[in-house]
Amino acid sequence: QVQLVESGGGLVQAGGSLRLSCAASGLTFSSYAMGWFRQVPGKEREFLGAIIRSGSSTLYADSVKGRATISRDNAKNTVYLQMNSLKPEDTAVYYCAADPELHTLVIATTDKDSTPEVWGQGTLVTVSS
Repeated sequence: QVQLVESGGGLVQAGGSLRLSCAASGLTFSSYAMGWFRQVPGKEREFLGAIIRSGSSTLYADSVKGRATISRDNAKNTVYLQMNSLKPEDTAVYYCAADPELHTLVIATTDKDSTPEVWGQGTLVTVSS
C-alpha cells in the first residue's frame, strides 16, 4: 500500500519554528520527487516547495522562500519541511506529495491536469499570535 504520512504539526507561537516530516511507504522513495503544500479551509491548496529525487536541489514558492527548508533522507524514506519565523497566516493543513516528475508537483496547484501520484493526509499547523 502506497502511503505518505505527515507528522509534526501542532500549535506554535508566532516567530517560532516547526519541522514537519513525511514518511513514505510502499514506493521506491528515491525514485520520487517530493513536494510540500498547504491549504487553509475554504481556500485553494498552495504549493510551498519541492525537492528532487537525490535531494541535491530544491525550489520554493515566494511565500515561504527564506523561511522554509525542504530536505530528504532517502535511507529513511522521509522528507522534511522546516519552517521558521512562523506567522499566523501560516496556519493551515500541510500536505506532502510524491511524483516521479518534479514538474508535476510544481504545477499541481495551477494545472488541474497535473496530479501528483500520491498525497498525504495532511497535518494541521496552527500559529498563534
